[in-house]
Amino acid sequence: MLVMTVAGARPQFIKCAPMSAALRARHEEILVHTGQHYDAALSRVFFDEMDLPAPDHNLDVGSGSHAAQTAGVMTRLEPLVMRVKPDALLVYGDTNSTLGAALTAAKLHVPVVHVEAGLRSFNRDMPEEVNRVVVDHVSRVLCCPCAGAARNLEREGIVEGVVETGDVMYDAFLRFRPLSAKRPIVSQLGLREGDYTLLTVHRAENTEHGDNLRRILRGVNDARARLPRAESGGACLFPVHPRTRAAMEKNALAEKDYPNIRFVEPLGYLDFLAVSAAARIIVTDSGGLQKEAYWHGVPCVTIRTETEWVETVEAGWNCLAGTDSEKIADAIATFRPSTRAQGFRAPGPRPTLYGEGDAAEKVVKAMETRLG
Repeated sequence: MLVMTVAGARPQFIKCAPMSAALRARHEEILVHTGQHYDAALSRVFFDEMDLPAPDHNLDVGSGSHAAQTAGVMTRLEPLVMRVKPDALLVYGDTNSTLGAALTAAKLHVPVVHVEAGLRSFNRDMPEEVNRVVVDHVSRVLCCPCAGAARNLEREGIVEGVVETGDVMYDAFLRFRPLSAKRPIVSQLGLREGDYTLLTVHRAENTEHGDNLRRILRGVNDARARLPRAESGGACLFPVHPRTRAAMEKNALAEKDYPNIRFVEPLGYLDFLAVSAAARIIVTDSGGLQKEAYWHGVPCVTIRTETEWVETVEAGWNCLAGTDSEKIADAIATFRPSTRAQGFRAPGPRPTLYGEGDAAEKVVKAMETRLG
């Protein structure tokens, strides 16, 4: 089977590591990089660190509006698909690259395989929600990371081709966690394990609206004063996404106004795994990091009002704080583990979520079964 994989954003590059290995063991894969994330810190470094196969094609779509990015993927990918004639086209998640690639393949009658199908925030104001809904409805094989995702599809009348595979990101997490543990980045940054907050902000609703970003930074900055004296030594580490850096400049948000936040450049995947594992608490709007926090056993405060990864909230390791400064500061101060004796321990058990680490193999088997 000849499979064309299309990826264009950091989380997708991470998922490519286990997925490409599983695919290439039995089939031929052509890897297409859309160029949606073109910054070296968000793209090339991931290929280098995870020893990913070099992309066979780069569409060089770059930044732009949602319409421009989606259209750019479609117009540049269509002639490639027509020339290569793949047996299937595989996409990940919910980005504009995902939507553009899936629509292109569907119109050319190439079966679409959607990895991370069925996730729903039930907020159509999110561009990612629109993307994932449309992609699911044009896909032939829908690989769900959990049972809840499969139930979402069933409610929408999608039952054919649905397979619960687990999450390929967990495959990558298990594969690279031992390597990240050897990284000296925590000490190099002058941090102490369990004594800092890790912050990431990148979603459009938090970067395109200056007030949201301002409230997030204020809440994270002010949280330090609310921590018990024994825990008040740690500030916040904030690897700043290029989109967020541009938003700060546009809205005149100066680093000096947030003295308890340490602003740094984006980190590579292995270094980021290391700093997230050693954090006291994680504050994020990233879906992937909500899961990684759970797998690390680090409590997570999500700066959104909803999440696709509801299981992490139900398990007691993730809470939704929105973008209200007071709620964010209170969550950071109060949503914390009860003891440090044997590492972090949040209230309640931490059950296995999103598979056993063999999702990539299950995706390949699903493709073989349903597409021959």
